[in-house]
Amino acid sequence: MLTELTIAAAHDGLRRREFSASELVGAHVDAIGRLNGRLNAFITVTSEQALVAAKRADDLLASKDAPALTGIPLGIKDLFCTNGVRTTAASRMLEEFIPPYESTVTANLLRDGAVFVGKTNLDEFAMGSANITSAFGAVENPWKREGDAQTALVPGGSSGGSAAAVAAGLAMGATGTDTGGSIRQPAAYCGIVGLKPTYGRCSRWGTIAFASSLDQAGPMARTVEDCAIMLQSMAGFDPKDSTSVDHPLDDYRAACSTSLKGMRVGIPREYRVEGMPAEIEASWRQGIEWLRDAGCEIVDVSLPHTKYGLATYYIVAPAECSSNLARYDGVRFGRRVAAPTLDEMYEKTRREGFGAEVRRRIMVGTYVLSAGYYDAYYLKAQKVRSLIRRDFTEAFEKVDVLLTPTAPSPAFAQGEKTDDPVQMYLNDVFTVPASMAGMPAMSLPVGLSERKLPLGLQLIGRPFDEKSVLAAGHALERAAAFTHRPTIRAEGV
Repeated sequence: MLTELTIAAAHDGLRRREFSASELVGAHVDAIGRLNGRLNAFITVTSEQALVAAKRADDLLASKDAPALTGIPLGIKDLFCTNGVRTTAASRMLEEFIPPYESTVTANLLRDGAVFVGKTNLDEFAMGSANITSAFGAVENPWKREGDAQTALVPGGSSGGSAAAVAAGLAMGATGTDTGGSIRQPAAYCGIVGLKPTYGRCSRWGTIAFASSLDQAGPMARTVEDCAIMLQSMAGFDPKDSTSVDHPLDDYRAACSTSLKGMRVGIPREYRVEGMPAEIEASWRQGIEWLRDAGCEIVDVSLPHTKYGLATYYIVAPAECSSNLARYDGVRFGRRVAAPTLDEMYEKTRREGFGAEVRRRIMVGTYVLSAGYYDAYYLKAQKVRSLIRRDFTEAFEKVDVLLTPTAPSPAFAQGEKTDDPVQMYLNDVFTVPASMAGMPAMSLPVGLSERKLPLGLQLIGRPFDEKSVLAAGHALERAAAFTHRPTIRAEGV
């Protein structure tokens, strides 16, 4: 089946004329038609535009001068502005927003021939860990617990629509954004690979902001090599983004085949948290053994300020969200709700435009930035953030990459933790520290839980050393030989 191919295999097959781009894209459009009604992975489906783009890709492939992603169907998280295509951030506030410009990341993918099949669902304004806060409805994970075909599981968040679309075969890859784990955690829950590059590696220009000092775009795909191919296109310096870093790009696909002999892999003791499920601990031990067998040296390291990572994140991120979302006031763009006075118009617009989780984070952020609390909370959190970054810097003097679990549990059921925001926030306990420090990090599937749900391990690297993360990830991927298919996709529902 064409929807079973990896990006790398499709790239080769298109050039060998085994199938056309129109056939490849058409197969994915058909899959969206069959499955999206159940999974709700896409907010906006762009079937017609995709099929037209596929025909152009076939013409380009015939010229034998086609870029790497020519004809490859991708999903785009509905946080990236796409010229002439609705971009909602999964919020009623931007329900009818059609950007007149293209984000830098999506422009780079289009430049390299990618075909966009639609805009994927997410937690509203990327605020969530389960993809249940979208104004357009929750996304369903294509996996099911063994013996329980009825219970809908969360795909993780905020990039849950992208993860579900890739896992279910609706797209060959997808873009995500990661603020505190929003690429890596849904990748783990859905059994795919998700890479958060170094902060500044991919441009944020044209991407709707949540927390500007943390947000980073990255690829989500079925294999490490596919993520490498996508990153090669997505990354690069952008003068339009003041946080973009002008740093040379590596050959990421070539990095996947690099030998690991002599690579030092750090195992941070602080990630062995109290109450960690035995199956998570077992998958971590297995990953360590696989890397040792690949020629790596295993080194125990300490990241002593890790325990403060989650608390620090939930001060810094809401503070930046409060500032960024102040622009949605009903005056300049987005939803406007009529009212007799200006103050009432502000209140009604923001109350009707924002969902409960977004309002909660705005209120928390406004509080920690307010007079009398700025020093006690926000300033102190920034100081702790510096200590977290220093921990990583010191650890990377001894090792090349770090290996940890990605999430503290497999995917859970919709509604299982939603009554307790703190429990929801704890889903990011393993991913937040790397985000706070701006380090590159990747999750990849390494096995199944007792109830046959995917489990992921996380690799964290030095700043701008994505190539070492990819090399170690590719070795883990080969050792794990993870080829399991999600329940819904396997059933062909």
